[in-house]
Amino acid sequence: MSTSLQALNPHTAHPTSLLYLTRSMSRNRQIIAQMTRREIVGRYKGSAFGLAWSFFNPVFMLSVYTFVFSEIFKSRWVGPGDDESKTQFAVVLFVGMIVLGLFNEVLNRASSLIVSNANYVKKVVFPIELLPVIAMAATLFHSLISLGVLLVAFLAFNGYLHWTLVFIPLVLLPLIILSTGLAWILASLGVFLRDVGQTISIFTTVLMFLSPVFYPVTAVPDRFRPFILANPLTFIIEQAREVLVWGHLPDFAGLAVYTIVAFGVAWMGFAWFQLTRKGFADVL
Repeated sequence: MSTSLQALNPHTAHPTSLLYLTRSMSRNRQIIAQMTRREIVGRYKGSAFGLAWSFFNPVFMLSVYTFVFSEIFKSRWVGPGDDESKTQFAVVLFVGMIVLGLFNEVLNRASSLIVSNANYVKKVVFPIELLPVIAMAATLFHSLISLGVLLVAFLAFNGYLHWTLVFIPLVLLPLIILSTGLAWILASLGVFLRDVGQTISIFTTVLMFLSPVFYPVTAVPDRFRPFILANPLTFIIEQAREVLVWGHLPDFAGLAVYTIVAFGVAWMGFAWFQLTRKGFADVL
């Protein structure tokens, strides 16, 4: 009896190891798939075009970027003496927006994940530690749609695709791991500090301008460049452009180091979530 009551106690301590997380994700993979599908479809529920909006949105945004930056501002990413098509700036910018959007959307949603799913907290049969994973999976789906639009546009503009695009999963993987780790931290903090959502919204807005999305790193004055390089998005954005736009191999050593750090952040985020989830029921 005591064992059964302990299993139903929301204040029970939960494992914090990555092995437990791996087993939980494997054991509940159908739940992850079903809830991810519900997240994706639910975003456009009731709209006339439904899921097709996940395709129309990036097409519209890329069209606007292409017109504004190639026809109005006539912006260039490289020097005036270099070979660059009129649409190149829009493509380069769109790569940065995809990476930025992946990171920002996960963080902006993270703080409300537990609060908006309060009914799951006391149901210990539901693995609430997977809510950030589900949010990441849904966000990743939309990012992949945008990536597909980008590749089609690049092919239409240039008549070819770089074979190095096969490395884009390797480039995005460490960012996915890092973002999920931060989502666990923010999901927990969002239960106890309701101002976290507004703070993260301001942070992600500032991050958009402190990331090399609208400008190359080389355009930043030397005294400010260390701050831009310290931005966790800078390296991923630059590497995504290397493999998608410029046709260069990624920095494998840099990605390896980034991945190790990302795993460390993910473990700390998951451990923090598991240690603090005992108090969720009392607050909610």
